[in-house]
Amino acid sequence: MKLHTKIFIGLAGGIVAGAILGPLTKSIAPIGTLFLNLIRMIIIPLVFSSLVVGAANIGDIRSLGRIGGKTLMFYLATTAFAVIIGLLLAHFISPGQGLSIDVGAAQVTAAEPPSAASVILGLVPTNPFQAMIEGNMLQIIVVALFLGLGITMVGKQAQLVFDFFNAFAEVMYKLTGVIMELAPYGVFALIAPVVASYGLGVVLPLFKVILAVYLGCILHWLIVYSPLVRGLGKMSPWQFFRDVSPAMIYAFSTCSSSGTLPISMESARKLGVPNQISSFVLPLGATVNMDGTALYQGVCALFIAQVYGIGLGFGQQLMIVLTATLASIGTAGVPGAGLIMLSMVLTSVGLPLEGIALIAGIDRILDMIRTTTNITGDLVGAVIIAESEAQRLTESPSLPG
Repeated sequence: MKLHTKIFIGLAGGIVAGAILGPLTKSIAPIGTLFLNLIRMIIIPLVFSSLVVGAANIGDIRSLGRIGGKTLMFYLATTAFAVIIGLLLAHFISPGQGLSIDVGAAQVTAAEPPSAASVILGLVPTNPFQAMIEGNMLQIIVVALFLGLGITMVGKQAQLVFDFFNAFAEVMYKLTGVIMELAPYGVFALIAPVVASYGLGVVLPLFKVILAVYLGCILHWLIVYSPLVRGLGKMSPWQFFRDVSPAMIYAFSTCSSSGTLPISMESARKLGVPNQISSFVLPLGATVNMDGTALYQGVCALFIAQVYGIGLGFGQQLMIVLTATLASIGTAGVPGAGLIMLSMVLTSVGLPLEGIALIAGIDRILDMIRTTTNITGDLVGAVIIAESEAQRLTESPSLPG
């Protein structure tokens, strides 16, 4: 039985167990936590070593800039499409029409959008080791890219350093494979308590919001990702989704793009994406690419406007698209980024922040599908960038003389 089949069985079994056993499933929650800890244990060494090797393999600053530019443009474009799909669906489904919910005296403080200067300054750590201790993924990425470029610029004299990181990355890939054998059990133990906690009694009052976000994400897969994979990635969408299904199921269960990164990298290898592409595109995407989260912003902003009876004109909806797209980078790596981004979007168009209280209760359910969409977009980007660079890159892990 293939791994993705086992993971799916674990997911389905967890849903059934959560619905039938209810609170009793809390006793197996530590198994899921242990599995998450194993994944978290390898994230930073995996990201760091693979990015160093990826940057060194790309070969020069010009090539790295070209690939980086393509990657960021792809991520920003698909994120903007995602917000538009979310807004259109919210108009069509009108989840807030006729809904009267007392939000009480809930007070929500707006998150301050980060300035361009603070984002740029925050990219470069004063202490690389502190960045690793704190798990600041953007700073880790920058340090790894600089180290990889330094190895390339030194050339053959740095071959020993390159060989170390290349071997270290292979060790991390192997450990990822070992840990992934435990994924079906981990997914089962993670999803069962969630189902037990969020029964239909909680879900039904806000079912339209959940329907809009889930339907929007699936449509994004079908009308954005599938044509891109076929047209620019030269690959069958069926093959793509089959090979990335383990990563999608894991993301759905854990709601963590960074935690899914090891599985995403394994899926990219199955898709034939060269290591020097996947080791650059995927860690960057796990940090800054938020298609699913941006789509969720569009649905939730319009939902809150409808609940409060506030009309949004075309200009305001365009502002939602721009804010959600740019905030996907500005809030990179922040825990609970979805709700933080939502407060920025609501502030940008003058909607009451108290509306976040309506969403917070079902945020975990929405987070499952939006994280799945986020990591799927990362893998689509890896396939497309790999195809566009096929004539320039080779798999040979060697350095210029």
